[in-house]
Amino acid sequence: MNELQRVTGYDASVPTIIGPAPTRFAIGGRISARIKVLTAAATRETAAQAIYDAGIEAGKSFDDIAAEITRAAPGLRHPLVPKNVPYFSVRRGDFALPEIADQTLGKFGADRGDGVKRLYRFPVVFPADRWEAILPHALMCYGANELKYWPEYSADGRERHCLTFAPVPIDTTGKRAIRIFGGRKHVRRAANDGRCAPEACLEYQARLCNLTGRFIFLIPGIPSIHPFELSTNSFYSMNAARQTLETVGFLRGGRIGGFLDGRTSFWLIKREHEVAMIGDDGEPRRVAQWLIELEAPIDLTRLLVPDGDETRLDQGGHAAALLAGHAARSDEHARDDAGDDADEAAIGPLAGWANGQERDQRSPTLELPAERPAAAVTAASTSAATNALAQVFERLDALQIPCDKFVPYAKRKYGAGWNRNPNGIRRVRATLDALSANPAELLAALEADVGILG
Repeated sequence: MNELQRVTGYDASVPTIIGPAPTRFAIGGRISARIKVLTAAATRETAAQAIYDAGIEAGKSFDDIAAEITRAAPGLRHPLVPKNVPYFSVRRGDFALPEIADQTLGKFGADRGDGVKRLYRFPVVFPADRWEAILPHALMCYGANELKYWPEYSADGRERHCLTFAPVPIDTTGKRAIRIFGGRKHVRRAANDGRCAPEACLEYQARLCNLTGRFIFLIPGIPSIHPFELSTNSFYSMNAARQTLETVGFLRGGRIGGFLDGRTSFWLIKREHEVAMIGDDGEPRRVAQWLIELEAPIDLTRLLVPDGDETRLDQGGHAAALLAGHAARSDEHARDDAGDDADEAAIGPLAGWANGQERDQRSPTLELPAERPAAAVTAASTSAATNALAQVFERLDALQIPCDKFVPYAKRKYGAGWNRNPNGIRRVRATLDALSANPAELLAALEADVGILG
C-alpha cells in the first residue's frame, strides 16, 4: 500500500500485466431483498414442487433450486419467479460459509407472529468512503449464458456508451479461434451509434436490460474476512440511499465508512411505498412495493462533536441549514451546481494567490455561502477556516499542483463541502503532507480518478 492509499484510501492502481482495473471487494455472502416462488406452470409439476420444498428447507440458494428443477423437468426453463416480500432472504447456499447465514438470522432475525424467524432489519457498516464503491450499479443486459450488453462512460463523463464483447477472431486457416490475451475485447455496440440510449434500445424496452445495483457492507457482530452484498434493481432505493450517504459524508468531512460516531451503524430495512409506474398503455399508476431503505438512527448533531483538538463548530451553520432543508435542493443537477458554487466561493479569493500571481501579505478573506446563517459562524472560526484553507493552497503551490485542477478531485474525494469543513481541510492537508516528497503520485491520482489532466 502506497502513501496515498494509506492516508486517503484512494485506490492508486499499479500497472501490471493483468491491467490497472480498480480493486473490487471479494464477496463473502449475499442477502436478497426478494424470494423466488414456483411459476404457475411449475406448481403443476409434482417433481418441481418436491424439489422446491426440499431446497427451501435445506437453505439452498434459489439459483441452485431452479437448476435442480430444470434438470428434473427440462420443459421448465424458468421454473421460479421473483416475489417482493417485507423481509430479506438469508439462505445458507448464498454464503461461502453457510454458518454465517445462521448467525445473521439468529442475531438479527425476528418472529413477527407467524412462527418463522425472518430478517426484517439489520445493521451495516460500509468499508469505503465513496458511495460509488459501496453502491455499484449499472444497466445490464444478459443473454442465455452471459452478460451481453453493458454501459461505460467516456473519460470525460459526458457520454455513456453501450459495450459488448468483440467477435472472437479466427486464424488464417479459418478453422481455429485465436487465443486472446486478457480475455475477450470490449467494443461499442453497433446499434444507436454505440450510445447507451434506453428510450431507443430494443432490449431496454423489452425489459431485457435493467438497472442493477448492490449494497456492499459489513455486518457488526458477524465475523467475516469479506464484506456481504445486497442486490437491488430499484432506482428509488438506490437514489434515496445515495442521498443519505452524501448527507452523512458531508457532515463527517467526507467519511462514510466505519461507525458513524464510533459505535452507531447504519441499518438496512424494508418499508412499503406506493411507487409511480407507467403502464404499457402509457398511463401512470401507483403500485405498492417493499423497498430497501438505509437509515442512520442517530441525532445528526452528534456527528458535529469535537474531533481531536479541533471542533466542527465552523460546520454548525451549514449543518443547521441542511437539517432545515435549505442547504440541499432535491434536483440532482441543482445539488451539483450548489457544490460548484460553494467551491468557487471558498476558493475564488485564493485562486490567484495559489497560482503564483501577486500575493497579498494579508490573510485572504474566505467568502461564506449566502445560505449559511451568519449568526452560527464566529469571526474566530471563520479566520481559522481561512488560514487552514490558505495553507492547503500554499502547499499545492509548493508542489506545483494547479489548484483549479485539484479542486474537482478534492470535491469528488472528500465531498462538496470539504473547503468549509475543518475536518475535511485537515484530511486534505494530511494527504498533501504525506505526498510532499512525491507530487507525481498525486498528479497520477488526479488523472486516474477524474481524468482532469488528460
